[in-house]
Amino acid sequence: MQKITACLWFENNDAEDAINFYSSIFKNSKIISETRWGKDGHGPEGTLLVADFELDGMRFQALNGGPHAAFNDAISLSIDCKDQEEVDLYWNGLTADGGKEVQCGWLKDRFGISWQVVPDILPRLLKDKDQAKADRVMQAMMKMVKIDIAALEAAARG
Repeated sequence: MQKITACLWFENNDAEDAINFYSSIFKNSKIISETRWGKDGHGPEGTLLVADFELDGMRFQALNGGPHAAFNDAISLSIDCKDQEEVDLYWNGLTADGGKEVQCGWLKDRFGISWQVVPDILPRLLKDKDQAKADRVMQAMMKMVKIDIAALEAAARG
């Protein structure tokens, strides 16, 4: 059982839409529980208040908390990817329908959540014992928006 669960506070009653959006991208997803507003709640009766859900085995909570707090870049969700196909899958999925590409493998989805889409080769190359090789990889990565594994490997070779 996961001891700590991230709670994602949605401002505009977007929690249910967000869960459905993420579940369409992360195939191993499920809703664990939902609590909906009753007739005497602060939201429209029957709308989602809070839900627990999983994305690829990671548990989250989504809360329709109202306009008191907005997502910012201080926290991001990082996705470890095994190859370029997986990088492209998550990148294209999360930037769809209003998401925004940022820099160096970072993006912001249409709900304002920041994500890092990182191929597992990137940290390995950046930690290489050959510092000149690691520096070339870092320079190449700093020029990228979406991470390009072939370009990283080319930079590593010199």
